[in-house]
Amino acid sequence: MNEFSIVSSLLDNDFYKFTMQNAVIKLFPLVKTKYEFINRGKHSFPKNFANLLKKNLDKMSDLKLSNEERIFLEKNCPYLDSTYLDFLNKYQYNPKEVNISQKGKNIQMHIEGLWHRTILWEVPLMAIISELYYQLTDAKRISDKKIILLTKKKLNKYKKLNIKIGEYGTRRRFSYKIHKLVLKFIKKKDPSFFIGSSNVHLSHILSIKPIGTHGHEWVMFHAAKYGFNMADKIAMKNWLNIYGKNLGIALSDTYTTPIFFKNFDQKLANIFEGIRHDSGDPIFFTEETIKHYKKLKINPLKKKIIFSDNLNPYKIAYISSYCKNKITPFFCIGTNFTNDVGPPSMNIVIKMVKAIPKKKWISVIKLSNIKEKSTGDKKMIIYAKKILKIP
Repeated sequence: MNEFSIVSSLLDNDFYKFTMQNAVIKLFPLVKTKYEFINRGKHSFPKNFANLLKKNLDKMSDLKLSNEERIFLEKNCPYLDSTYLDFLNKYQYNPKEVNISQKGKNIQMHIEGLWHRTILWEVPLMAIISELYYQLTDAKRISDKKIILLTKKKLNKYKKLNIKIGEYGTRRRFSYKIHKLVLKFIKKKDPSFFIGSSNVHLSHILSIKPIGTHGHEWVMFHAAKYGFNMADKIAMKNWLNIYGKNLGIALSDTYTTPIFFKNFDQKLANIFEGIRHDSGDPIFFTEETIKHYKKLKINPLKKKIIFSDNLNPYKIAYISSYCKNKITPFFCIGTNFTNDVGPPSMNIVIKMVKAIPKKKWISVIKLSNIKEKSTGDKKMIIYAKKILKIP
Protein backbone atom coordinates (compact mmCIF):
# COMPACT_ATOMS: atom_id res chain seq x y z
CA MET A 1 0.00 0.00 0.00
CA ASN A 2 1.23 3.50 -0.81
CA GLU A 3 2.78 5.38 2.13
CA PHE A 4 1.44 8.78 1.19
CA SER A 5 -0.86 11.21 2.97
CA ILE A 6 -4.40 10.85 1.70
CA VAL A 7 -5.14 14.40 2.88
CA SER A 8 -2.25 16.68 1.97
CA SER A 9 -3.74 20.16 2.43
CA LEU A 10 -5.51 21.87 5.33
CA LEU A 11 -8.08 23.03 2.78
CA ASP A 12 -8.90 19.48 1.55
CA ASN A 13 -12.24 19.79 3.30
CA ASP A 14 -15.77 21.02 2.62
CA PHE A 15 -16.22 24.78 2.37
CA TYR A 16 -19.04 24.87 4.93
CA LYS A 17 -16.72 23.50 7.62
CA PHE A 18 -14.64 26.68 7.40
CA THR A 19 -17.65 29.01 7.30
CA MET A 20 -19.16 27.20 10.32
CA GLN A 21 -15.79 27.23 12.11
CA ASN A 22 -15.63 31.01 11.67
CA ALA A 23 -19.17 31.39 13.07
CA VAL A 24 -18.39 29.08 16.03
CA ILE A 25 -15.25 31.07 16.92
CA LYS A 26 -17.25 34.30 16.86
CA LEU A 27 -20.31 33.08 18.79
CA PHE A 28 -19.47 29.90 20.74
CA PRO A 29 -15.68 29.85 21.28
CA LEU A 30 -15.74 27.82 24.53
CA VAL A 31 -18.26 25.15 23.52
CA LYS A 32 -17.03 21.54 23.60
CA THR A 33 -18.42 18.79 21.37
CA LYS A 34 -18.26 15.05 20.76
CA TYR A 35 -18.62 13.32 17.38
CA GLU A 36 -19.09 9.65 16.56
CA PHE A 37 -18.44 7.48 13.51
CA ILE A 38 -21.57 5.65 12.28
CA ASN A 39 -21.13 2.67 9.95
CA ARG A 40 -24.57 2.80 8.27
CA GLY A 41 -23.57 0.37 5.54
CA LYS A 42 -22.28 -2.25 8.05
CA HIS A 43 -18.98 -2.39 6.14
CA SER A 44 -16.39 -4.95 7.31
CA PHE A 45 -13.04 -3.27 7.86
CA PRO A 46 -9.84 -5.19 7.06
CA LYS A 47 -7.26 -6.17 9.66
CA ASN A 48 -4.98 -3.29 10.80
CA PHE A 49 -7.36 -0.68 9.33
CA ALA A 50 -7.47 1.42 12.53
CA ASN A 51 -3.66 1.58 12.77
CA LEU A 52 -3.28 2.77 9.17
CA LEU A 53 -6.03 5.31 9.78
CA LYS A 54 -4.15 6.63 12.83
CA LYS A 55 -0.97 6.95 10.73
CA ASN A 56 -2.82 9.17 8.28
CA LEU A 57 -4.21 11.26 11.14
CA ASP A 58 -0.73 11.73 12.61
CA LYS A 59 0.48 13.08 9.26
CA MET A 60 -2.38 15.61 9.25
CA SER A 61 -0.88 17.38 12.27
CA ASP A 62 1.81 18.76 9.90
CA LEU A 63 -0.72 20.50 7.64
CA LYS A 64 -0.67 24.29 7.64
CA LEU A 65 -2.37 27.02 5.65
CA SER A 66 0.01 28.30 2.97
CA ASN A 67 0.30 31.95 1.92
CA GLU A 68 -1.19 31.08 -1.49
CA GLU A 69 -4.15 29.36 0.18
CA ARG A 70 -4.76 32.37 2.42
CA ILE A 71 -4.69 34.71 -0.59
CA PHE A 72 -7.19 32.42 -2.36
CA LEU A 73 -9.58 32.63 0.63
CA GLU A 74 -9.17 36.41 0.90
CA LYS A 75 -10.00 36.84 -2.78
CA ASN A 76 -12.86 34.33 -3.07
CA CYS A 77 -14.42 34.52 0.42
CA PRO A 78 -14.24 38.19 1.50
CA TYR A 79 -16.76 37.49 4.30
CA LEU A 80 -14.09 35.40 6.08
CA ASP A 81 -12.38 38.24 7.96
CA SER A 82 -8.68 38.59 8.78
CA THR A 83 -9.26 37.58 12.43
CA TYR A 84 -10.51 34.20 11.28
CA LEU A 85 -7.80 33.80 8.64
CA ASP A 86 -5.17 34.59 11.32
CA PHE A 87 -6.69 31.78 13.40
CA LEU A 88 -6.60 29.40 10.40
CA ASN A 89 -2.95 30.36 9.80
CA LYS A 90 -2.10 29.02 13.26
CA TYR A 91 -4.51 26.05 13.20
CA GLN A 92 -3.09 22.53 13.27
CA TYR A 93 -4.94 19.23 13.56
CA ASN A 94 -4.44 17.50 16.91
CA PRO A 95 -4.77 13.70 16.47
CA LYS A 96 -5.26 13.36 20.25
CA GLU A 97 -8.78 14.72 19.72
CA VAL A 98 -9.63 11.52 17.80
CA ASN A 99 -9.93 8.13 19.49
CA ILE A 100 -9.95 5.13 17.11
CA SER A 101 -10.19 1.44 17.98
CA GLN A 102 -10.82 -1.76 16.05
CA LYS A 103 -12.46 -4.99 17.23
CA GLY A 104 -12.44 -7.62 14.53
CA LYS A 105 -14.01 -6.07 11.44
CA ASN A 106 -15.60 -3.12 13.27
CA ILE A 107 -14.05 0.26 13.93
CA GLN A 108 -15.12 2.74 16.56
CA MET A 109 -14.26 6.40 16.47
CA HIS A 110 -14.95 9.33 18.78
CA ILE A 111 -13.81 12.92 18.39
CA GLU A 112 -13.82 15.26 21.39
CA GLY A 113 -12.65 18.82 22.06
CA LEU A 114 -13.49 22.47 21.55
CA TRP A 115 -16.08 22.77 18.79
CA HIS A 116 -14.11 25.36 16.84
CA ARG A 117 -11.22 22.86 16.64
CA THR A 118 -13.00 19.52 16.21
CA ILE A 119 -15.35 20.84 13.50
CA LEU A 120 -12.70 20.32 10.80
CA TRP A 121 -12.20 16.57 11.40
CA GLU A 122 -15.40 15.05 9.93
CA VAL A 123 -14.92 15.47 6.18
CA PRO A 124 -11.20 14.60 5.79
CA LEU A 125 -11.63 11.65 8.17
CA MET A 126 -14.42 10.25 6.01
CA ALA A 127 -12.38 10.81 2.86
CA ILE A 128 -9.46 8.91 4.43
CA ILE A 129 -11.70 6.05 5.64
CA SER A 130 -13.21 5.74 2.17
CA GLU A 131 -9.89 5.77 0.27
CA LEU A 132 -8.15 3.44 2.75
CA TYR A 133 -11.06 1.00 2.60
CA TYR A 134 -10.83 0.72 -1.19
CA GLN A 135 -7.03 0.36 -1.05
CA LEU A 136 -7.06 -2.36 1.62
CA THR A 137 -9.92 -4.33 0.07
CA ASP A 138 -8.15 -4.14 -3.31
CA ALA A 139 -11.24 -2.65 -4.96
CA LYS A 140 -11.10 -2.74 -8.78
CA ARG A 141 -12.23 0.42 -10.50
CA ILE A 142 -12.83 1.41 -14.10
CA SER A 143 -10.04 3.19 -15.99
CA ASP A 144 -9.39 6.95 -15.91
CA LYS A 145 -10.47 7.06 -19.56
CA LYS A 146 -13.86 5.50 -18.74
CA ILE A 147 -14.31 7.86 -15.76
CA ILE A 148 -13.70 10.85 -18.07
CA LEU A 149 -16.15 9.43 -20.63
CA LEU A 150 -18.80 8.87 -17.95
CA THR A 151 -18.32 12.39 -16.59
CA LYS A 152 -18.60 13.80 -20.11
CA LYS A 153 -21.93 11.98 -20.66
CA LYS A 154 -23.27 13.36 -17.38
CA LEU A 155 -22.22 16.92 -18.28
CA ASN A 156 -23.91 16.58 -21.67
CA LYS A 157 -27.15 15.51 -19.94
CA TYR A 158 -26.97 18.45 -17.51
CA LYS A 159 -26.33 20.86 -20.38
CA LYS A 160 -29.47 19.61 -22.16
CA LEU A 161 -31.49 19.99 -18.96
CA ASN A 162 -30.41 23.64 -18.78
CA ILE A 163 -29.70 23.50 -15.03
CA LYS A 164 -27.00 24.66 -12.61
CA ILE A 165 -24.81 22.03 -10.94
CA GLY A 166 -22.05 21.93 -8.31
CA GLU A 167 -19.77 19.24 -6.89
CA TYR A 168 -20.11 18.07 -3.26
CA GLY A 169 -18.17 14.79 -3.31
CA THR A 170 -15.26 15.01 -0.84
CA ARG A 171 -16.43 12.84 2.04
CA ARG A 172 -17.24 9.62 0.16
CA ARG A 173 -14.87 9.89 -2.79
CA PHE A 174 -13.16 6.78 -4.15
CA SER A 175 -9.83 8.58 -3.90
CA TYR A 176 -8.25 12.02 -3.99
CA LYS A 177 -6.86 11.16 -7.43
CA ILE A 178 -10.34 10.42 -8.88
CA HIS A 179 -11.79 13.54 -7.24
CA LYS A 180 -9.11 15.70 -8.84
CA LEU A 181 -9.43 13.92 -12.20
CA VAL A 182 -13.19 14.54 -12.38
CA LEU A 183 -12.98 18.17 -11.27
CA LYS A 184 -10.08 18.88 -13.63
CA PHE A 185 -12.14 17.55 -16.53
CA ILE A 186 -15.18 19.63 -15.52
CA LYS A 187 -12.95 22.70 -15.26
CA LYS A 188 -11.41 21.96 -18.70
CA LYS A 189 -14.88 21.72 -20.24
CA ASP A 190 -15.71 24.89 -18.28
CA PRO A 191 -19.46 24.50 -18.60
CA SER A 192 -21.36 27.71 -17.87
CA PHE A 193 -23.82 25.69 -15.79
CA PHE A 194 -21.14 24.56 -13.26
CA ILE A 195 -21.30 26.74 -10.13
CA GLY A 196 -18.32 25.35 -8.17
CA SER A 197 -16.98 22.73 -5.76
CA SER A 198 -17.36 22.26 -2.01
CA ASN A 199 -13.70 21.15 -1.81
CA VAL A 200 -11.68 24.26 -0.96
CA HIS A 201 -8.25 22.77 -1.77
CA LEU A 202 -9.27 21.56 -5.25
CA SER A 203 -11.11 24.84 -5.82
CA HIS A 204 -7.84 26.61 -5.08
CA ILE A 205 -5.53 24.54 -7.30
CA LEU A 206 -8.03 24.38 -10.19
CA SER A 207 -9.29 28.00 -9.88
CA ILE A 208 -12.89 27.01 -9.16
CA LYS A 209 -15.37 28.82 -6.91
CA PRO A 210 -15.71 27.20 -3.45
CA ILE A 211 -19.39 26.66 -2.56
CA GLY A 212 -21.47 25.42 0.38
CA THR A 213 -24.27 26.11 2.83
CA HIS A 214 -24.06 25.07 6.50
CA GLY A 215 -24.27 21.65 8.12
CA HIS A 216 -26.77 19.93 10.40
CA GLU A 217 -24.44 20.26 13.38
CA TRP A 218 -25.00 24.04 13.34
CA VAL A 219 -28.74 23.55 13.99
CA MET A 220 -28.21 20.51 16.27
CA PHE A 221 -26.08 22.57 18.65
CA HIS A 222 -28.68 25.35 18.68
CA ALA A 223 -31.28 22.79 19.79
CA ALA A 224 -29.06 21.80 22.73
CA LYS A 225 -28.65 25.46 23.71
CA TYR A 226 -32.05 26.97 22.91
CA GLY A 227 -34.47 24.02 22.65
CA PHE A 228 -35.89 22.06 19.71
CA ASN A 229 -38.73 24.47 18.89
CA MET A 230 -36.45 27.47 18.41
CA ALA A 231 -33.34 25.74 17.03
CA ASP A 232 -33.95 26.40 13.32
CA LYS A 233 -34.90 30.05 13.83
CA ILE A 234 -32.02 31.01 16.15
CA ALA A 235 -29.53 29.05 14.01
CA MET A 236 -30.64 31.06 10.95
CA LYS A 237 -30.55 34.37 12.83
CA ASN A 238 -27.06 33.66 14.15
CA TRP A 239 -25.92 32.77 10.64
CA LEU A 240 -27.23 36.09 9.37
CA ASN A 241 -25.47 37.89 12.26
CA ILE A 242 -22.16 36.56 10.94
CA TYR A 243 -22.71 36.56 7.17
CA GLY A 244 -25.56 38.94 6.39
CA LYS A 245 -26.84 38.19 2.90
CA ASN A 246 -23.74 36.15 1.98
CA LEU A 247 -24.08 32.34 2.08
CA GLY A 248 -27.85 32.69 2.09
CA ILE A 249 -29.07 29.09 1.88
CA ALA A 250 -30.99 27.67 4.87
CA LEU A 251 -30.88 23.97 5.82
CA SER A 252 -34.37 22.51 5.99
CA ASP A 253 -34.35 19.04 7.55
CA THR A 254 -32.49 18.91 10.87
CA TYR A 255 -35.79 18.50 12.77
CA THR A 256 -37.95 17.67 9.73
CA THR A 257 -39.13 20.17 7.13
CA PRO A 258 -42.57 20.95 8.69
CA ILE A 259 -40.77 22.16 11.86
CA PHE A 260 -38.31 24.16 9.74
CA PHE A 261 -41.18 25.91 7.93
CA LYS A 262 -42.73 26.92 11.28
CA ASN A 263 -39.47 28.78 11.97
CA PHE A 264 -38.92 30.06 8.43
CA ASP A 265 -41.02 33.20 8.79
CA GLN A 266 -41.55 35.97 6.23
CA LYS A 267 -38.51 37.97 7.29
CA LEU A 268 -36.14 34.99 7.11
CA ALA A 269 -37.70 33.65 3.91
CA ASN A 270 -37.16 37.04 2.27
CA ILE A 271 -33.54 37.37 3.40
CA PHE A 272 -32.37 33.83 2.57
CA GLU A 273 -31.90 33.16 -1.16
CA GLY A 274 -33.31 29.67 -0.78
CA ILE A 275 -33.19 26.38 1.08
CA ARG A 276 -31.32 23.06 0.84
CA HIS A 277 -33.06 19.71 0.42
CA ASP A 278 -31.10 16.82 1.95
CA SER A 279 -33.64 14.09 2.80
CA GLY A 280 -37.08 12.79 1.90
CA ASP A 281 -39.11 12.91 -1.31
CA PRO A 282 -37.70 15.81 -3.41
CA ILE A 283 -40.98 16.41 -5.28
CA PHE A 284 -43.08 16.57 -2.11
CA PHE A 285 -40.43 18.87 -0.62
CA THR A 286 -40.57 21.14 -3.67
CA GLU A 287 -44.39 21.32 -3.48
CA GLU A 288 -44.28 22.20 0.23
CA THR A 289 -41.55 24.82 -0.33
CA ILE A 290 -43.52 26.51 -3.12
CA LYS A 291 -46.67 26.48 -0.95
CA HIS A 292 -44.75 28.02 1.94
CA TYR A 293 -43.31 30.84 -0.19
CA LYS A 294 -46.75 31.56 -1.69
CA LYS A 295 -48.33 31.63 1.78
CA LEU A 296 -45.74 34.29 2.72
CA LYS A 297 -46.53 36.19 -0.51
CA ILE A 298 -43.04 35.54 -1.89
CA ASN A 299 -42.57 34.63 -5.55
CA PRO A 300 -41.01 31.11 -5.59
CA LEU A 301 -39.40 31.79 -8.98
CA LYS A 302 -37.13 34.28 -7.23
CA LYS A 303 -35.95 31.60 -4.80
CA LYS A 304 -33.66 28.56 -5.04
CA ILE A 305 -33.72 24.99 -3.83
CA ILE A 306 -30.28 23.36 -3.53
CA PHE A 307 -30.79 19.61 -3.98
CA SER A 308 -27.98 17.55 -2.46
CA ASP A 309 -29.44 14.16 -1.50
CA ASN A 310 -27.88 11.17 -3.31
CA LEU A 311 -28.22 12.66 -6.79
CA ASN A 312 -27.69 11.00 -10.18
CA PRO A 313 -28.57 12.10 -13.76
CA TYR A 314 -31.99 10.37 -13.75
CA LYS A 315 -33.03 11.82 -10.40
CA ILE A 316 -31.83 15.27 -11.49
CA ALA A 317 -33.80 15.08 -14.78
CA TYR A 318 -36.95 14.11 -12.84
CA ILE A 319 -36.59 16.89 -10.24
CA SER A 320 -35.62 19.61 -12.74
CA SER A 321 -38.59 18.75 -14.93
CA TYR A 322 -40.94 19.20 -11.96
CA CYS A 323 -39.32 22.50 -10.88
CA LYS A 324 -39.58 24.10 -14.33
CA ASN A 325 -41.35 27.48 -14.22
CA LYS A 326 -42.10 26.93 -10.50
CA ILE A 327 -38.84 27.50 -8.57
CA THR A 328 -35.10 27.63 -9.41
CA PRO A 329 -33.29 24.33 -8.73
CA PHE A 330 -29.54 23.87 -8.19
CA PHE A 331 -28.02 20.39 -7.97
CA CYS A 332 -24.95 19.71 -5.86
CA ILE A 333 -23.72 16.25 -6.79
CA GLY A 334 -21.52 14.25 -4.44
CA THR A 335 -20.78 10.54 -4.75
CA ASN A 336 -22.11 10.29 -8.33
CA PHE A 337 -19.22 12.50 -9.46
CA THR A 338 -16.39 11.31 -7.18
CA ASN A 339 -17.22 7.63 -6.60
CA ASP A 340 -19.06 6.30 -9.67
CA VAL A 341 -16.18 4.05 -10.68
CA GLY A 342 -17.41 0.47 -10.23
CA PRO A 343 -17.29 -0.64 -6.57
CA PRO A 344 -20.30 0.39 -4.42
CA SER A 345 -19.83 3.63 -2.48
CA MET A 346 -19.55 3.49 1.30
CA ASN A 347 -22.48 4.40 3.54
CA ILE A 348 -20.73 6.07 6.46
CA VAL A 349 -21.25 9.27 8.47
CA ILE A 350 -19.61 11.13 11.34
CA LYS A 351 -22.12 13.08 13.43
CA MET A 352 -22.00 15.35 16.45
CA VAL A 353 -23.52 13.39 19.37
CA LYS A 354 -22.95 15.65 22.40
CA ALA A 355 -22.22 19.27 23.23
CA ILE A 356 -21.72 21.45 26.30
CA PRO A 357 -23.83 24.55 25.59
CA LYS A 358 -23.78 25.58 29.28
CA LYS A 359 -22.27 23.48 32.08
CA LYS A 360 -22.90 19.83 31.22
CA TRP A 361 -22.88 17.45 28.27
CA ILE A 362 -26.20 17.29 26.38
CA SER A 363 -27.04 14.72 23.70
CA VAL A 364 -27.60 16.32 20.31
CA ILE A 365 -29.74 14.67 17.65
CA LYS A 366 -30.86 15.00 14.07
CA LEU A 367 -34.38 13.88 13.10
CA SER A 368 -34.29 14.27 9.30
CA ASN A 369 -37.25 13.65 6.96
CA ILE A 370 -36.57 9.92 6.80
CA LYS A 371 -36.01 7.69 9.81
CA GLU A 372 -32.80 6.10 8.42
CA LYS A 373 -31.03 9.47 8.39
CA SER A 374 -31.88 10.34 12.01
CA THR A 375 -28.91 10.23 14.39
CA GLY A 376 -28.26 10.48 18.12
CA ASP A 377 -29.41 9.17 21.48
CA LYS A 378 -32.69 7.19 21.19
CA LYS A 379 -34.18 8.63 24.39
CA MET A 380 -33.41 12.17 23.20
CA ILE A 381 -35.01 11.40 19.81
CA ILE A 382 -38.21 10.24 21.59
CA TYR A 383 -38.13 13.39 23.78
CA ALA A 384 -37.59 15.67 20.76
CA LYS A 385 -40.50 14.10 18.88
CA LYS A 386 -42.73 14.62 21.93
CA ILE A 387 -41.68 18.29 22.24
CA LEU A 388 -42.10 18.93 18.50
CA LYS A 389 -45.34 16.88 18.30
CA ILE A 390 -43.89 14.63 15.59
CA PRO A 391 -45.65 11.22 15.42
